[in-house]
Amino acid sequence: MRKGPTPLILLRSALFLLVQTTITVVLTPIVLAVSALPRYEYRYHLARFWANSILTALRWICGIDWDIRGLENIPRRNGIVLSKHQSAWETLMLFLLFPKAVFVLKQELLKIPFFGWCLARYHHIAIDRSKPKKAMVALMKQGLQRLEEGHWIIIFPEGTRVAPGERRRYAGSGGVLAARAKVPVVPVAHNAGEYWPRNSFVKYPGTITLVIGPVLDGAELPADEINRRAETWIEATMAKISRP
Repeated sequence: MRKGPTPLILLRSALFLLVQTTITVVLTPIVLAVSALPRYEYRYHLARFWANSILTALRWICGIDWDIRGLENIPRRNGIVLSKHQSAWETLMLFLLFPKAVFVLKQELLKIPFFGWCLARYHHIAIDRSKPKKAMVALMKQGLQRLEEGHWIIIFPEGTRVAPGERRRYAGSGGVLAARAKVPVVPVAHNAGEYWPRNSFVKYPGTITLVIGPVLDGAELPADEINRRAETWIEATMAKISRP
């Protein structure tokens, strides 16, 4: 059981929040201006710069480092990532690890000042989770289009951030999309929530472990088998890398 944050951890967390907010606010008008350009690549490079800046600040201010394992498992062609979701950290890191990544996210995020305004300028797949059938149709339609455009699609199958040691029911949309598009699926496990907890501004120093699992071939496996294997691998890996 982790002890409560020390005064130094609270101070460093507050400083990081200030730096994170400043970087986001400063870059927002640049993103909005660049988004008017016809080439998507400009927006993408700018977003990667933003994510890398936030992670660099996190390392230097809060003392959070990371150990990335399994990079050799990332295939050359684009596909779908099925990842554990514990904090905001993995949304930044996955965006850097997988080329031209877009996320399946809830529509409400687009309404957040500054951050949401920038999200809306990219090709993310925003769905209304209150209408499951409509959301599934939107995911299939937009997902197939994004894959054809060369994007990686990142899906958090549990649908929301889950505290360390907990799990939620895995949705099956990722496997369905992969089987329909016949693209590779990469499972990802990590323990970021132990250092950057959900719904908390406190950041605890330490090293996050992120593991990229073996590819599941959407051209050969049915949707239910893709989902079953991904969930089994993710949860087994979480048991290995999570703190007791």
